[in-house]
Amino acid sequence: MYELNVTLDLPFDAALEKVKETLMANHLGVVSDVDVQAIFKNKMDKDIPAYHIYGACNPKLADRVITAEPNAGTLLPCNFILREEGDKTVVSFMDPVPVLGLSKADEVNTVATEARAMIETVIEQLKAG
Repeated sequence: MYELNVTLDLPFDAALEKVKETLMANHLGVVSDVDVQAIFKNKMDKDIPAYHIYGACNPKLADRVITAEPNAGTLLPCNFILREEGDKTVVSFMDPVPVLGLSKADEVNTVATEARAMIETVIEQLKAG
């Protein structure tokens, strides 16, 4: 499996705020935002529901990865998506274990396990409301 997800009974904008707050409470920040909906509209004149790809990062974990294997920065940050599905929003986080598992460095794999635990905590908190 490559992702961990939760469906929130919230419209997109409210879900985004909830996710950002929950990430920050767990020492993860949003460092990038790709508005796929806007790109599809601008480049292909294709309309799709709200769909964003975000990058989440904990700088201390990222530092450990890059220190252990400088080129493993290509595997960062941990991506997650928010996509509108009717009046709900699906939140899907990249599972860092298989992605960072591409590295042979023990420290990188240790960080992957720690990052997955953080993401699992975020998901549980989002489920709890």
